[in-house]
Amino acid sequence: MIENVMLLLKGSLSGRDINELMAQCHPLGMFKESTMRSIPTFESNAKGYSDLYQTVLVDTPVGPYFSQFLQESSDRFGDSRNVLEEVEIEIIKSSLIKYWIEDFAQFVDKLGGETQQIMGDLLKVRADTNAINITLNSFGTPLNEPAMRASDRKRLYPAVGHLYPAGTSMLADVADEDELGRVLELFPQYSAIWNIHAGGSGDKSIDDAFYERDVQQLELAFEGQMHFATFYAYVKLKEQEIRNLVWISECILQQQKDEINKFVPVFSMNAPWRAKKARYSSDRSAL
Repeated sequence: MIENVMLLLKGSLSGRDINELMAQCHPLGMFKESTMRSIPTFESNAKGYSDLYQTVLVDTPVGPYFSQFLQESSDRFGDSRNVLEEVEIEIIKSSLIKYWIEDFAQFVDKLGGETQQIMGDLLKVRADTNAINITLNSFGTPLNEPAMRASDRKRLYPAVGHLYPAGTSMLADVADEDELGRVLELFPQYSAIWNIHAGGSGDKSIDDAFYERDVQQLELAFEGQMHFATFYAYVKLKEQEIRNLVWISECILQQQKDEINKFVPVFSMNAPWRAKKARYSSDRSAL
């Protein structure tokens, strides 16, 4: 739903047709059509953004996250009605996702049991991925300026994850990819992923490496019993299947059939991690 709200908000700023925007919204994040259609009707100024939040966004399930963002940002921008005008859309989006991850993690902790263990680890990895991508994408932007790293950029890192708090504190100080790589080398679960990006072979991007790692964890969620993480894993694996179909379709349309197999398989016996596990079991049996 955060993605949908930000899509509609960004589209309204650029004057795009509301029907076109609604067709691009994620079906799982849809809310009342009247609410969605009302977003582009507000004026593109400070008062318009303030009215948008107070009359529309506050009533959506992501309203509490907007409220938290406005409250924390008011110290820097004064009146909260100026925040949505002063802050870039992508920073607002990253902030909302951060609040959602933290809120979700607290909810999972309250559930306890195997759900807390499995779903908690999935959320930690999601938080770490966000922190790494935010840092990587900030290079060459104002967020990478020395004064912004420890304030604005660090504020976007979720307060949960395997990197939190020591790793995120170090990420706040990095200024380029070399420094980012040195930080991630301290965390074995991410050093291999970073080496794929640093190698620059072109066969696999850092996003592909993250997707492969995510699929492995999501598949393993089905091996547990009596927990709710399987529902989250099911939806996320379906999203990966959609990405695979889009990739295959684009390769066909662009006549790049040599690239068609460069997708991340779901529940495949040929998956790299499962093949490695099978070889290990075979070796153990031979002993």
